Amino acid sequence: MAAIPNLDPPRVALLDELATPLMLLDRAGVVRYANAACASWLGVSARRLLDRPAAELDSSGTATLSGLVARALAEGGTFRAARVRISAAAGVEHYADASATALPAALAPHACALELHAVAEFPGADPALELPAALTASLKGLAHEVKNPLAGLRGAAQLLVRRVVDSDAQRYLAVIIAEADRLSALVDRLLDPAPPRPFAPVNVHEVLERVRLLAEAEAGWAVVVQRDYDPSLPLLSGDADRLAQALWNLIRNALESGSSEVRLRTRAEHNVTIGAEPVRVALRLEVIDNGRGVPEDLGNRVFLPLVSGRADGTGLGLPVAQEVAREHGGALSFRSRPGHTVFTLLLPLAEG
Repeated sequence: MAAIPNLDPPRVALLDELATPLMLLDRAGVVRYANAACASWLGVSARRLLDRPAAELDSSGTATLSGLVARALAEGGTFRAARVRISAAAGVEHYADASATALPAALAPHACALELHAVAEFPGADPALELPAALTASLKGLAHEVKNPLAGLRGAAQLLVRRVVDSDAQRYLAVIIAEADRLSALVDRLLDPAPPRPFAPVNVHEVLERVRLLAEAEAGWAVVVQRDYDPSLPLLSGDADRLAQALWNLIRNALESGSSEVRLRTRAEHNVTIGAEPVRVALRLEVIDNGRGVPEDLGNRVFLPLVSGRADGTGLGLPVAQEVAREHGGALSFRSRPGHTVFTLLLPLAEG
């Protein structure tokens, strides 16, 4: 560990343990220290960041980063900027919400701390298109046609429950019944839109497990669905069925992208911004797959109705997932490249 002027070894060790990317700059806006998280996130060694002006790392062409640092140095306090585009290596760009904080004179030559909180390259944009009236009428017609087969499916599953003794089969039959009920409620909602149901405490991992069983049933042995859950997460206030719909849309999207592996990850995230609102504690739920990725020509448009990267796609899955996120005061975003796509659902958690 290199010595850092006016920072004792324990403090340096603490900075290197932080999961948040952090740089310390001098009064000229030049990087004098970068922690391990910052170097890892930017994909370069910490040494390659040293002695570089903040302006050189800002690839947006708007001098946002250097302006943020200059304001903190001139006025003191902390100043923030959303979705700053940053690059430390040619051809590789990252997006972050940045905050610059003026440091006490006793820490000179370090005059400014620059924190970088990674954000998705493509946040969910407000849908600019509405479903045409003809399509709405067609959906209602389809809803009528679906109700009877759904009732038959549920009845058959209930009969099988009485005859099957295998515990795994019983579990899958319970999923079939629960999904038939959820789809029936969705059909009723299409035919006669009702006000949203009151939120109730929801264990997000129970919802994820329900959807994971669906994914395993659909994918068979072709896709491995992995779990990486944080068991300490508190209950979420929400609508379990609507959340299941959103998560199933995200997971099915991953299954249909040619993935061989899908990972479901949950974590608590502190001091994030959702939309324009600061949130002290949020649930960060990620659906990660190793499929083909989102086509480059779709970009922000994937959250618009009827936009799909597949010839047989409806283009409704992601808009519905985004709608559910917003119903819960959250946000849906993604980042993607071939072999690694991450859809991130951020939902505010009530503080205990």
